[in-house]
Amino acid sequence: MTLAVCPGSFDPITLGHLDVVRRATLLFDEVVVGVARNASKSALLDVDSRVALARAACAHLPSVRVVEVPGLLVDLCRELGAVAVVKGLRGGADYDAEQPMALMNRHLSGVESVFLTADPRYAHIASSMVKDVARHGGQVDDLVPPGVADAVRRALGVVSTGAQPGSPATPLPGGVTPPGPADHPNQGAS
Repeated sequence: MTLAVCPGSFDPITLGHLDVVRRATLLFDEVVVGVARNASKSALLDVDSRVALARAACAHLPSVRVVEVPGLLVDLCRELGAVAVVKGLRGGADYDAEQPMALMNRHLSGVESVFLTADPRYAHIASSMVKDVARHGGQVDDLVPPGVADAVRRALGVVSTGAQPGSPATPLPGGVTPPGPADHPNQGAS
């Protein structure tokens, strides 16, 4: 059985992240979403909230589980027996940032990195942009899994300008229905 870790700060998790995780399930028997603390970033959402949001977003993917990365990613990979780290790339700047980390991870543990090119429908979505748009009252419900936009707005103290048609009314962590194939066109595609 092959296991891969898909790490990130997921502050917040986006549809782009979810697409990479879903596509990783086509390559590996099990995918562990590793929610990490990034010392170089100031997180909007605390780690427990990010884990809860990621779990709700991935609940419809049976071969995916979500854990917190307690320290070094390579230590988690060793503990889980991961054969790879999976990362999504939106463009060249992402590759430039990810390549040295991939080399260091391989140096420290031998774990390889697998890069998945972003689906063009999601390539413009970044967690930082989601937070910035939401901070200024813009609509982000169509950029993130159900419940995430409400969590971001609450953390920012921003009042919603009205949800997009079809977006959930129930905030996380309780009672969110994970997205299904009808909610996101790329779900279930191979």
